[in-house]
Amino acid sequence: FQPVRPGKVGIYLCGPTVYKAPHIGHMVGPVIFDAVKRYLQYKGFEVTWVVNITDVDDKLIDAAARLSTSVQMLAEKYTQEYLDVLAGLGVDTIDKFPKASEHMQEIIDLCSTLIAKDHAYAADGNVWFDVKHDADYGKLSNRRVEDQESGLRTLEGAGKKNAADFALWKSAKPGEPAWDSPWGSGRPGWHIECSAMSMKYLGPTFDIHGGGMDLMFPHHENELAQSECATGQTFAKYWLHNGLTRIKTKLAGGELANEKMSGSIGNVVSARELIEQHGPDLLRYLLLSTHYRSPIDFSPEVLASSKKGLATFVRLMERVQRLSGQSWADKSPDMDQAAGSLLETEHAGFARAILALKMKWLEMMDDDFNTAGAIAVLHEMAGEINAFIEKNQVEQKKTPDLLGALVAAVASLRNLGMVLGLFRSSVAGVALKESALESDLMTLLIKLRAEARTGKNFALADGIRKGLTDIGVTLEDRADGTIWRKE
Repeated sequence: FQPVRPGKVGIYLCGPTVYKAPHIGHMVGPVIFDAVKRYLQYKGFEVTWVVNITDVDDKLIDAAARLSTSVQMLAEKYTQEYLDVLAGLGVDTIDKFPKASEHMQEIIDLCSTLIAKDHAYAADGNVWFDVKHDADYGKLSNRRVEDQESGLRTLEGAGKKNAADFALWKSAKPGEPAWDSPWGSGRPGWHIECSAMSMKYLGPTFDIHGGGMDLMFPHHENELAQSECATGQTFAKYWLHNGLTRIKTKLAGGELANEKMSGSIGNVVSARELIEQHGPDLLRYLLLSTHYRSPIDFSPEVLASSKKGLATFVRLMERVQRLSGQSWADKSPDMDQAAGSLLETEHAGFARAILALKMKWLEMMDDDFNTAGAIAVLHEMAGEINAFIEKNQVEQKKTPDLLGALVAAVASLRNLGMVLGLFRSSVAGVALKESALESDLMTLLIKLRAEARTGKNFALADGIRKGLTDIGVTLEDRADGTIWRKE
């Protein structure tokens, strides 16, 4: 990875067209690029991340007419919902949210530049990009103009020269939002909006352009063509296309198949409801457990598997917090800081194992932001830590050297997870605030159960165990006492 400017990175991610409530598919890109930005910052880069809001578009106009409201009111409503969902998921590293409606001058100027350079032409109040005047058109998606034209209706649109030409500016129809321009009252096409906004905030050439795989053609292909024709420079150095979200859908014949999640199909799952039901950590964990270029399958089974995977870390952190008496709100030295002293002790092997796994985690992230591989390494690290607890009987001994090594290892795990945006809410927030009271209550219940067993009141003892099991708490009787953990 070589950025345009040493030490600085510009990222542009295509944001939503705000005509409906955001579903979980809309969150894939933001969660992935939030992790990408966090990792680049972790590596020492200064990162500027821009996500646009498309608030001028055919879909918005149609939806507003159908709901008997204005385009502006509808756009404002769903823009706020989108921002609320991002906040709910902890996606808080986006630097700018430019709106198309607030960048009309930049859009008009870009159209004028393309006309002046003979890459676009005006006709009947519209401005069209002339694909035949761009020798590189199709290089991103590897499509030939001839192939595209064969699938289009001939010269669709007023004044088009070629079937594959696309609109930069559209003549306004009665009742539609419109702005004055050199070609008459009208509004921008979808593609030109992103070119104008990305280049305004990141320059004519920036580092990373992201978006869903379904945007590669025509949206990104057209963005690329018009931008490079206007500037004569490379538009984006790296294109990162994330896989689409798929959900199990019952087909006409009754069989189940994974289909793309889409509002037009009607198989979407509300992002807001999922956050309320499952919390942000689980959803982030689910979305990052697949390599970003691969499709993400969303189903009750996948949710259950992600919940089980995330619970491994929650249980471990709660266990270590209970043993050490330290809150994770307090910054503890991680293994990088503690290894110097540990390498001189009998715990040197453990310290080296944790540091080796950290290096493996870095290798995963350096290999095309492989968050799925990075999470798998975190599971390896959790396994190493749990094995250390059992092998050294930390639950019973609780000596300062054992606890020091243990806390340092978990601090390393949690710090790496937080680079991905994990472990920030359920572990670092609510669970930790309640942990002291929770621990005291469990100590009391375990004591009452022990007294019941001593008094041969087995019905009460069994009732306490069953009641705890019903609420997700498991008791484990050992020779040195009873311990508990959350499932």
